[in-house]
Amino acid sequence: MTEKFETGQILEGKVTGIQPYGAFVALDEEIQGLVHISEVTHGYVKDIHDHLAVGDTVNVKILNIDEANNKVSLSIRATEEAPKKESKPGNNKAQEDTNAGFNTLKDKLEEWIEQSKEREGTFKK
Repeated sequence: MTEKFETGQILEGKVTGIQPYGAFVALDEEIQGLVHISEVTHGYVKDIHDHLAVGDTVNVKILNIDEANNKVSLSIRATEEAPKKESKPGNNKAQEDTNAGFNTLKDKLEEWIEQSKEREGTFKK
């Protein structure tokens, strides 16, 4: 298997099956891998059928190859750019945070630094 594929490689594959936990994608005639539901797209996926269907052609990145168990872990999300967070006028910060979904620390770091600077003047010395 390692002769054909390697971790980090981006390929085109075809969705061959869908389960509640993820989608199986054929990389060639012999090898297929699993895209876990958390790796389908950025953000929360409630129903994988809203994003994929059997027969769809998708770009996938190989996350891991487990030769001992003959398993390949794939990600569609890793081949796509993360969406930019839209700022809506009139929303308060607490509401934005509850609607944010899954964000990486890197995405939130700048926002936290700004919040910290804003709050810095409110402490009594």
